Amino acid sequence: MVRKIAIYGKGGIGKSTTTQNTASAMAHFHHKKVMIHGCDPKADSTRMILGGKMQTTMMDTLREEGEEACMDLDNIMSIGYEGIKCVESGGPEPGVGCAGRGVITAITIMEQLKVYEDNDFVFFDVLGDVVCGGFAMPIRDGKAEEIYVVASGEMMALYAANNLCKGMVKYAEQSGVRLGGIICNSRNVDGEKELLEEFCKRIGTQLIYFVPRDNIVQKAEFNKKTVVDFDEECDQAHEYEELGRKIIENENFVIPNPMSMEELEEMVMKYGLVD
Repeated sequence: MVRKIAIYGKGGIGKSTTTQNTASAMAHFHHKKVMIHGCDPKADSTRMILGGKMQTTMMDTLREEGEEACMDLDNIMSIGYEGIKCVESGGPEPGVGCAGRGVITAITIMEQLKVYEDNDFVFFDVLGDVVCGGFAMPIRDGKAEEIYVVASGEMMALYAANNLCKGMVKYAEQSGVRLGGIICNSRNVDGEKELLEEFCKRIGTQLIYFVPRDNIVQKAEFNKKTVVDFDEECDQAHEYEELGRKIIENENFVIPNPMSMEELEEMVMKYGLVD
């Protein structure tokens, strides 16, 4: 049975990088059938899986060729590293319309075509920390059953993660969606792992994995590859292998208990991140 996972997190936290590297590790090391559905109008959720190719988005296809063209998978889906299926929702032209509607349209078409069903894992890489409109669809309508939030030991990353948890609580009962844990994409700040572990404990979830910072991630991106594709023997490739294993084996899914702003600030001050 396919497991549908939505990845959220503050803009710029490394959410798309984490998603693509984890997906490639799950396909390469764990031999899973994986799909990535990019839900960001920037349409950069699958670029490294496709060797740097910017994929034609579903919304562009819909605008330029009509709905019938979207019903042909050859027009809207690409196959990348280790057979990973890649789709990008896209969005409206800049300054016109709502990108969230593009997510709703794209997911609906994918469901009609039954594309998700022939996979072990489907990742929805969702824009930043937005839990409104179409961007909330993976949570609100139960399109994804599992949520993972990418964070770091920085105040705004934790603030965004806490806000996402508030959105999850709102929709958990109606959609059945649950939080699988927090993924720390390390920024090498002091006391980072301890802070994330306490944050997870306070909201009732787990720090499912701490991904250390390593320049090989950027080096792989410059070469238009994921870390696993670039150098499968390097230490960072095995970090993503382990993160993939943790997700595959995870059975700890909860409705989180978000902190108040005062509690969050107090906790961060304890670790010296606020003067």
